[in-house]
Parts: sequence; structure tokens; C-alpha cells
Amino acid sequence: MSQSLDEGPFFHGTTAQLGAGQFLTAGHRSNYRPEIVMNHVYFTALVDGAGLAAEIAAELAGKGAVPRVYEVEPTGEFEDDPNVTDKKFPGNPMRSYRSSAPLRVVGEITEWTRLTPDQLQEWRERLSALLSDEHAEIIN
Repeated sequence: MSQSLDEGPFFHGTTAQLGAGQFLTAGHRSNYRPEIVMNHVYFTALVDGAGLAAEIAAELAGKGAVPRVYEVEPTGEFEDDPNVTDKKFPGNPMRSYRSSAPLRVVGEITEWTRLTPDQLQEWRERLSALLSDEHAEIIN
């Protein structure tokens, strides 16, 4: 575990409709590689980062999916997300983390910086390239 972890608050982006006190758990399929069941649940200390994840999840889920951001509390140990830390961004400027322990939902956040239609199109193209690249790796 990293000694430089954030104190929070922490956020998680998803399309799931959840209420305060509910838990987000590992063991679900990846939004980016649906053939992979994830061993961790991911979260960030940046509300806009969680908003981006929510909007990407909604894009992948299809028409009618609603992007949602929740403030969450880790219930166990967590670590820097190795999928972005040092692999793509030196250190952890994204303030992205993961845990095999559940995250407790504190409440829903309704305000974050939304993607423009052009930004959504750019992410669609990035995701299409990622999903078609059999060599793109998720550190699970």
C-alpha cells in the first residue's frame, strides 16, 4: 500500500442507481473489457474524474444509461490504481485508487464537469480503439 494515499473525499462514477449506505463491490465486469471480471473497485479523489468514468460507463452501456457520481468511503485498504499510476501518468496525478474491499456510498453528487458532444465523440473513438486492441492490458 502506498504511504501517500489521499484522505478523501472519494468518488465513484457508474450507471448504477444506488442509495446512501449501499456498497460497491469488486467482482463485476470491466466497463472497458467486459470479458474481464474485476478484482477491485475503482475510485478517485477527483469528482470530475468520477464524472468522466460515469459518462464513459453510460456510453458503453448504451441508450438510456444515466451517468451517476457517488461520494464513497473505502471500507478497507486501498492502493494507487496501477492502470494509470506510473503506467500512463508518473505518480498519481489522477488521484485514482482501487480496493478489493467494498466502498460504502455516502450520497450522490449531481454536479461535475460534463463532457461536450465533441469530447464524448473523442472518448467513443478512444474506447473503440481500446476495445479493438487485443493487446491493451488491464492490470487486474
